[in-house]
Order: sequence, then C-alpha cells, then structure tokens
Amino acid sequence: MKKIVLALLALLPAFGGLVSCASQVKARQPVSYHFEHGRTALLRDGIAYAPRNAPPAVKRAIAAGNRLQGKPYKWGGGHARQQDSGYDCSGSVSYVLREAGLLRGSMPSSGYFAYGKKGYGKWITVYTRKGHVFMTIAGLRLDTGWGADRTGPRWHTRTRPASGTVVRHPPGL
Repeated sequence: MKKIVLALLALLPAFGGLVSCASQVKARQPVSYHFEHGRTALLRDGIAYAPRNAPPAVKRAIAAGNRLQGKPYKWGGGHARQQDSGYDCSGSVSYVLREAGLLRGSMPSSGYFAYGKKGYGKWITVYTRKGHVFMTIAGLRLDTGWGADRTGPRWHTRTRPASGTVVRHPPGL
C-alpha cells in the first residue's frame, strides 16, 4: 500500500492543478520592464528584438512571440491547431515555448504549475495562476492582457500585477 501511495504522489507534478502551492514559488513583485542593454529585449513598433548574447532558444521564443502580434484573443486558440487565427493565454505561451523547442504540444494554464523548474528564470519566466498564464522573455512581457485589456497576445512594457501567480522557468533559461 505504501508503494502505491508513493507512486501516486510521484505522479502529482504531471497534473499541474494538483501541485501543492507550498512547493511552488510565488511572484514576489509586479512584472515591470526596464531596458538593460545586452540583458533585455528591445521593443520597437510592436516588434521585439533579442539581445545579441541571448541563447538561441530565447531568440526563437522572441521570434515566435513576434509572429503572434496582431492575432486576436480567441478562447481555446492555439490548442486544437498550432497555427491558429487567434490565441488565448495558454495557447500563446504554449506556441512560443513549442517554437523555441522548450515544450511539446500545448497545455492549459493549469498545466504550467508543473512546467519546467520552480522560480524565476534568467531569460524566460512563466507566471501562472488558476485561469491565466503569461510570460516574460528577456524581460519583455508576452500577455493576452488582463481585465478589459484582452486584445490577444501582445508584447507589453507596462507594469502588471503578479500577485497570486506562481513562477516557473524552462531548465537552464
């Protein structure tokens, strides 16, 4: 019986919504963008530019995020079809991570509670809570918006509250 219980506990991380909050790292402060040469992405006319020294996966993630600009918010978008006419929050994050080679398939926002490693990443951080997920890549936030600002996946430099979110990151990034 003890072996069965231990085996079931080992499976919990596979079910993002069932991971204990006590084992997670919660966001410590709002998500803010401050440009730092060589460390953060530059945003010009809605297009993000990766720092030259960024790892290849980060450059691929930024290129993928650029391809999503202008797409509308579409509930369920990006899940049934990887190339979709619109994307929701988890569809956007899944698309970017998949295109960067950091995820297979797609996940709902609850799946990100168990994604990668806990805590802030050096280059990429995923912020998730029940019902929503967004990310930062080289310091620049990719988000479908919050409140009445659900226009679709966009790069944002405006500070966004992160209270109640859990932070995760791809291993090594």
